[in-house]
Amino acid sequence: MRTYLDYNSTVPLRSEAKKAMIDAMDVVGNPSSVHLEGRAAKALIEDARIKIAEAIGAVGADIIFTSGATESAALALSGRDIMCSKVEHDAVTSWCAPSLSVDDFGMVEVTKPEHSALQSANSETGIIQEPVEGIWLTDMTQAFGKLPIAFNWYGCTCAMISAHKIGGPKGVGALIIKRGTDLAAQIRGGGQEMGRRSGTENILGIVGFGAAAEAAQKDLLNGEWEKILEFRMILENMIEEFSDVPILIGKDSNRLPNTTCVVTPGWKGETQVMQMDLEGIAVSAGSACSSGKVRPSDVLKVMGLPDDQASCALRVSLGLETTREEVVRFADTWIKKFEYNLKRKNENEGH
Repeated sequence: MRTYLDYNSTVPLRSEAKKAMIDAMDVVGNPSSVHLEGRAAKALIEDARIKIAEAIGAVGADIIFTSGATESAALALSGRDIMCSKVEHDAVTSWCAPSLSVDDFGMVEVTKPEHSALQSANSETGIIQEPVEGIWLTDMTQAFGKLPIAFNWYGCTCAMISAHKIGGPKGVGALIIKRGTDLAAQIRGGGQEMGRRSGTENILGIVGFGAAAEAAQKDLLNGEWEKILEFRMILENMIEEFSDVPILIGKDSNRLPNTTCVVTPGWKGETQVMQMDLEGIAVSAGSACSSGKVRPSDVLKVMGLPDDQASCALRVSLGLETTREEVVRFADTWIKKFEYNLKRKNENEGH
């Protein structure tokens, strides 16, 4: 039996999203067509747009469907002079000058909001940033569905979200834009998505996204993430009670309820991931988009950790399907592997 604890990477498809997508498969029309079949397809898209707007508090804003948060970032940032920090996802830093300073607690100092991008929560550490009024772009990808956030009171001009982070399908996302904002299309053609993103819409993906957003909002309002926070605390307490060697990143910072980032000096993150995988446990050494690159985490480095520690991070991210038993299993397995690796290190040094 596998234990999946990499929810910040991707969330298993929700049953609500799966059902909505299957039902939508029978709709044959092109949403740009004006006949009955086309209008039926268009109606599905607009229904999903409404559900997402209500879930993220963006009623009255423009929601542009994209292939994911990476494309949303490109749409919002291409051709603009925007600053960011190195705690941002690569999808943002690829377009920005990573010049904003970060303190040892992972908090970013923004000097020119209208020319800056600032994430709402970090995918590696879970550290939550305070909203900054007038910020150009906010990456809400990790916060959406886990925190009670709303685009309309966050003070940003644009925000990016992704379906598969809340249990929707992969390959679909959205850029939320304050209405009246001038934003040039990057993909030109038929003028779909209010002229901001041409191309026939991914109806199945969008429908699944809408259903996932609606379900995620219900879970949030019902307090489901409070249980996950309890599980995270169990995990972190087990690690701390075992040894004072591991470093819990963001321990004293406001964090996502599901995210633990632990640095164990001398034990490489990718080694930990492989050892856990062999034990049937899926975790990560950082952001899924960069964890395959064997290099110290830029996020941890900019927070003041040296390279030899920044390369020894392990991220455990829980989800609504996570059980207490799975959390305890991970902690017990991790502790045993820690002791095994420490014993081997001592033996090698003894020789």
